Amino acid sequence: MIIRQLNHSVYQIRYHIVWGTKYRRKVLKSYVRKDLVGFWFELIKTKYPTWYIHEINTGDDHVHMMIEIPPTYSVSKAVQKLKAYASIYLKKKFKFISRIYNDGNVWGVGYFVSTVGLNEEQIKKYIQRQNQFNLGIDVAKNFS
Repeated sequence: MIIRQLNHSVYQIRYHIVWGTKYRRKVLKSYVRKDLVGFWFELIKTKYPTWYIHEINTGDDHVHMMIEIPPTYSVSKAVQKLKAYASIYLKKKFKFISRIYNDGNVWGVGYFVSTVGLNEEQIKKYIQRQNQFNLGIDVAKNFS
């Protein structure tokens, strides 16, 4: 893993973050996912150049992301920004999403976060294999 530095800090902080659509509605169709992922990469390149997406995958109703965020941002603030900008983008780009979520929020309120350490490759494999598990299969058994 790369060690990064800012003016007054040196860091190596990666997070595995997961969040879902509001009401777990399955609006992230394959064509929406492609645009959404491209949007996030462009957003980070232009607005948050010190953030780095290392892995991303979505299901129809949730997002998995491995992201590196400098210590100048809290995880909650980063998730808030990612969700807010994406919500605006999705509603402008896809009218059916705008109709479904006419109250303004595409994403559910909460999220899951864990830090990525020595098991980074394991988490990357887990994210890459999302949507390949059958419902009801214990993910922990398939995590290695």
